[in-house]
Amino acid sequence: MANPPLTRARHWHKTRRLTAILLLVWLATGFCAAFFARELTGLSVFGWPLSFYLAAQGASLVYLAILAIYAWRMRRLDRAAAPDLPDRRA
Repeated sequence: MANPPLTRARHWHKTRRLTAILLLVWLATGFCAAFFARELTGLSVFGWPLSFYLAAQGASLVYLAILAIYAWRMRRLDRAAAPDLPDRRA
């Protein structure tokens, strides 16, 4: 049985909740990389401190994952809110 379409208020509530969760992940990633950098300098990967890799590559990968999750989830929420609209996958 198909789920009924989301109401406008429910859609907005889910959108704000998703945005808040992903912003908290973004904040935690940026904060943890900076806060624990001194403790991670003792560990090295290929001659570079681990904090360098976390700040340079790890944080960027987390940010890309946040964008991908947001786009994927919002597409699903939008489709659930308006199921009668034509599916325009281009």
